[in-house]
Formats: sequence, C-alpha cells, structure tokens
Amino acid sequence: MVWLGVDLGDARVGLALSDPELTLAHPAGNVRVYGDSFQALDEVIDVIEDESVEHVVIGLPLMLDGTEGKSAKKARRWASNLTTRIQRLIDDGEIALDRVPRVTLLDERLTTVSAHRQLQEAQISGRKHRPIVDQQSAVVILQSALDGRG
Repeated sequence: MVWLGVDLGDARVGLALSDPELTLAHPAGNVRVYGDSFQALDEVIDVIEDESVEHVVIGLPLMLDGTEGKSAKKARRWASNLTTRIQRLIDDGEIALDRVPRVTLLDERLTTVSAHRQLQEAQISGRKHRPIVDQQSAVVILQSALDGRG
C-alpha cells in the first residue's frame, strides 16, 4: 500500500510518496505546470498507476482564519477532476487500476513555512529551496496524513 501527497502550486506541483508500511513520506519530484496545475493531472495519474497508489492526499490551502479562498476552491476542483479522470480511464480500460484511489484534502496552512525550515535545517541554501520546496511541502502534507491516520 502506498500513499501519494500532492502540493499544488502555480509553477510546480510537488509530489511525495509513502513507504509501503505507511510510516514515512519521501520526495517524489515535481511536475512543472507553468501557471496551470491542471496540466499535472496526467503525470500524477501516471505516478498513481506506476506506484499502485491507494490514497492521494492533496494539500488544501485554507486562509489563516480557516476559510476557503480561491486556492482552496481550486484544490477541490483539482481533486474532483483527478477522481473523474481516473474513473474514466478505468472505465475505458486505459489504465491498469482496479479502482479509483481514495482522494482526500488536508489543511496545508503553513506547510511551505515548515518545508523551508526543514530545508534550512538540512543546510540547503535558500537559493536552492525554490526547485525543491514544492516536493518538500508535499512530504509535509503526506507525513501529516500518515501521522494522523490512527
């Protein structure tokens, strides 16, 4: 069993995968999206199929006061599109999955701050943060889901 964490961004969509025991999340790369995170759907579906992902955890960027803004609504649409697209590909026999993985949204407030802090603690210079902060944010999102699944 493997879980996938997704951090939706305007330039990149960060990905993280769990280990099969669902204890640790690790970076799984970025998908460049050039301002439209919906461009990443096909590549994310490829990862889901290749890694036999059973659960997708997508970061929900709530406002600091807990309300949903434009970004959170976009994340909900993205999650819905992912589910619909996978179901259609299964129905058409185009992908080798038995069923659509469970897709959940997880409050991701301050995950980018946490990801930057972790990268600093790993002594990765600030200049090098940008290309990897999205996948590190996905790691934080996924690890939170793994830790909270009791």
